[in-house]
Amino acid sequence: MLLTPRTIRMGTALVAAAASTALLAASAPPPAVPLGIGDRLFPHLGNPGYDVESYDIAFTYHGDNKKPLDAVTKIEATATARLDRVNLDFAHGTVRSVEVNGSPARFDTSDEDLVVTPETAVPEGAPLEITVRHTSNPAPGKEEGGWVQTKDGLAMANQADAGHRVFPSNDHPSDKALFTFRITAPKALTVVANGVPFLKMRHGADTSWSYRTLHPMATELAQVSIGRSAVLHREGPHGLPVRDVVPAKDRKVLEPWLKKTPAQLAWMEGKVGRYPFENYGLLIAQAQTGFELETQTLSLFEKYIFTEPAYPAWYIDSIMVHEMAHQWFGDSVSPRTWSDLWLNEGHASWYEALYAQEKGHQSMAKRMREAYRASDGWRAAGGPPASPKAAKPGQKISIFRPVVYDGSALVLYALRQEIGTPAFERLERDWVRTHRDGTASTADFISLASQTSGRDLQGFFRAWLYGKTTPPMPGHPDWKSTPVQKAKPAKGQERAATGRAPGLRRTAQAGQGFEPGAGGH
Repeated sequence: MLLTPRTIRMGTALVAAAASTALLAASAPPPAVPLGIGDRLFPHLGNPGYDVESYDIAFTYHGDNKKPLDAVTKIEATATARLDRVNLDFAHGTVRSVEVNGSPARFDTSDEDLVVTPETAVPEGAPLEITVRHTSNPAPGKEEGGWVQTKDGLAMANQADAGHRVFPSNDHPSDKALFTFRITAPKALTVVANGVPFLKMRHGADTSWSYRTLHPMATELAQVSIGRSAVLHREGPHGLPVRDVVPAKDRKVLEPWLKKTPAQLAWMEGKVGRYPFENYGLLIAQAQTGFELETQTLSLFEKYIFTEPAYPAWYIDSIMVHEMAHQWFGDSVSPRTWSDLWLNEGHASWYEALYAQEKGHQSMAKRMREAYRASDGWRAAGGPPASPKAAKPGQKISIFRPVVYDGSALVLYALRQEIGTPAFERLERDWVRTHRDGTASTADFISLASQTSGRDLQGFFRAWLYGKTTPPMPGHPDWKSTPVQKAKPAKGQERAATGRAPGLRRTAQAGQGFEPGAGGH
């Protein structure tokens, strides 16, 4: 094509305009996008580039669950990479302002991420202090979890990925941190949170309560209870403070169950060693959640669990021990990724079943045989224990399937059969001692089991944790699994099949001769 002088002049102008547009585009910040640490089950959960050391979270509750709480979340972290932007997990609240290292910062949202742009980039290895002024909405959202509305206030249920629906955070169990809670509420209400109290102040019509954890905690384990509650105190093993938070009007009817906690703690210590935290207790809520939950030092229970006459005592006791066992398995030793969930729920189900056998005369062998019968069906529906299928769309807690409860306790039963009871019991104690206050993976458990037993157990665990079908049970060649096309949940596991069970073992399970009635979850 022959270019005329006019065409050349027009072309020159167009090139200049294009260059100017490109320069403006280069100076504009790139669009905010959600990040994540690449968890196989929750790809956008957690954030790269920093390690959180502590959270300091202030809530102001206005006495009405229809009103969002005013909140300030302060995060102290260390940058593990140069950060031009910082992503936090946060949704279901309004952000009012953000500061990074004391200076105002721009912010935007993308999906369930709060994307913060500091005035200047944060160098690798430098302190990272973020202050977010925001609201925290207790009204139900489209996703499950976060604040739980009770008849007289609020509680939290953040498992597995709902902590960021309450406060901005790096909402993944691999990044544990210390927590401080400062909650202001009308003076007629009682506030309790994880950890130990250190300040209570009355001002006008309100009271401010402050709590601090003495051990690091995953965001999914945070707990704040606001309500017309009584706080009951007793002593556990070695002088351990035990505090229970119950509806004030129900303290007498609940006391026969609550007084069992010290003996249950002593039983667990006899199995795996000293309790790992500063205190323990039950938070009994006037709410129907469909689950019980092992929030750190203060396990969440629905009140009706203790008042439903259809439930035998051994069943309620074993539920209590399930959530207590999580304080060691899941809370003190947290999963490195959500695919390691079987380490939480398999162990809690194991000690639940063991307690039911030793204290309630419910045969573990019978329960495990029934679990074995159903196991191939569970694997087909939910994946193998250490490689579970992702949650269904809009049902993020559907990763809590039968295969991670009794299906994973079955793996531990097979391991005990394979290496013998003495080696198995050493392994359990070594596991919680070695990884206390930290995180651990399936690979870590396999390594420690091999070391403790003096055998290479890679092949054993490969079959039991990752196989599509259940391997033969050591010592029980007669145990058979129902073919997948005919498999149904074992007795008492029907509710687990719904996937509504974070933290709840769905017990009365597998051949125990009891199935919850219509008053169940």
